Amino acid sequence: MKKILSTFAILMVTVAMVYGQQNRYLVFEFIKVESNQTYDFIEHKEFMEKIYQGAINDKRITGWDFWSLQSGADPSEFQYITVTYFNDPVSMMNGLGEDDMIRYAMVAYPHMTEKQVREKLNESSNHMDLAQRSYMQQIASSRDSFQFKRGALASFDLMKAVEGKFQEYEKAEREVFLPIHQNRIEKGLMGHWSLLRTALPFGSEAKSTHLTMNVYKDYLQFFNAQEYEDMESTTEQRAAVEKGLKSRDQKWVYLATLENSLR
Repeated sequence: MKKILSTFAILMVTVAMVYGQQNRYLVFEFIKVESNQTYDFIEHKEFMEKIYQGAINDKRITGWDFWSLQSGADPSEFQYITVTYFNDPVSMMNGLGEDDMIRYAMVAYPHMTEKQVREKLNESSNHMDLAQRSYMQQIASSRDSFQFKRGALASFDLMKAVEGKFQEYEKAEREVFLPIHQNRIEKGLMGHWSLLRTALPFGSEAKSTHLTMNVYKDYLQFFNAQEYEDMESTTEQRAAVEKGLKSRDQKWVYLATLENSLR
């Protein structure tokens, strides 16, 4: 009886973990920095890390990642991507206001006055340009225990569902592509995969409707995954993949390296 109860408890925890993972809300910020401002921007980023850690400790956000772009965009467009994690859509849309930033900064840097903190935060506009911000909901993810650590590699694939095939596209990602990625994870060829739906901006003029994150622990795992070919797939599975590909347009693929991750 105890064994049955233990198994049931483990199952419920697993379900809760998967459900929680699939209902995260993320804000992506694509940041452009001029070459002569790189040093100042990195200094600003390091200053902000303690502020975001304070927000995590206060349970205002659940995480923050800083990615350095490797390929996929014109360097003049943007070079960095930050991802801020929230538990619910209201928190995501409210974000962290200036007063919140100042409060967390004064805790992290007690030697600074409020005036000095405000000046430090205002300086950021001189070091960077926010090229784009996207609000997204994670609606599916792989089962894994991947730990986001410095040096991890991610492919951010921006997709636009074909008009009239929105639901068909999401179904293909969940029922066709997710099992493929899960199989790769179990073979040690990938660390994590997730599907995100764009909350804002949206509409027919939006550049993308979805984003998939394909995460690898390092370049070795990434290149091994590129060379892997699944010889066990059936004719039906290959046909399902082909149909799924026709339900969306892959707009851009950005390859980035994780420089820091706060949880």
